[in-house]
Amino acid sequence: MTAVYKDEEADWLTVCLKYLLFVFNFLFWVGGVAVLGVGVWTLVEKSDYLSLLASSTFAVSAYILILAGSMVVVTGFLGCCAVIREQKSCLSMYFFCLLVIFLIELVAGVLAYVYYQRLSEELKQHLNQTMTDNYAQPGQEAITLAVDRLQQDFKCCGSNNSRDWMVSVYISSKQAEDRLVPDSCCKTITPHCGNRDHPSNIYKVEGGCITKLEQFLANHLLVIGAVGIGVACLQLAGAVLTACFIYLLYKEEEEDFGTL
Repeated sequence: MTAVYKDEEADWLTVCLKYLLFVFNFLFWVGGVAVLGVGVWTLVEKSDYLSLLASSTFAVSAYILILAGSMVVVTGFLGCCAVIREQKSCLSMYFFCLLVIFLIELVAGVLAYVYYQRLSEELKQHLNQTMTDNYAQPGQEAITLAVDRLQQDFKCCGSNNSRDWMVSVYISSKQAEDRLVPDSCCKTITPHCGNRDHPSNIYKVEGGCITKLEQFLANHLLVIGAVGIGVACLQLAGAVLTACFIYLLYKEEEEDFGTL
């Protein structure tokens, strides 16, 4: 009677764990889509600004999320099939994939957090020099486009303020045609509108473009870090459930052999 009761209890645990894993896999797949979406959104939304950054850590974090999200979508399907069929070899492979993706997303989350800590210092050291030295210079079309978009999107002018443009290579050259600031500083862009730097004509924002870009990137990094670490923790829980399920399957197999 006791042995029968134990068998029924083991069967009940296996069935419960099986359905729990199936539900987890659905959540896991949704999380993978979210991770993939955040990675793509990070690169596509303001990809022009990446050329203004000194390091590639921001872009690398996004690429890692895209890689992890893609793996999650595929692995989630593999996990569903493995759970339904109760195949120990597939479940073991699924368990290994969960651990690999967990590490990948954890790396993305940690990178985002570390970069968040030194983002302000990097922008202060690099952005002003990039804008004043490279704007509208030969071979620097990507930076020129990025600066123009930055100033228009965030309604700012200059890295700290509009006076930063006074020492720029572009404004000092004949190419500027007596402009005091680039035309992208203007509230309403018209040819040569940068010839007049009055507050009624150009954006004069407290803190300049550095403050605006720092806030924008910081918000993105927080999302990357939260999504990466959050889904990584979900996957760790899934790995524990999978390990328990594999253990129960092996235990059932041993008991079946013992009764023969």
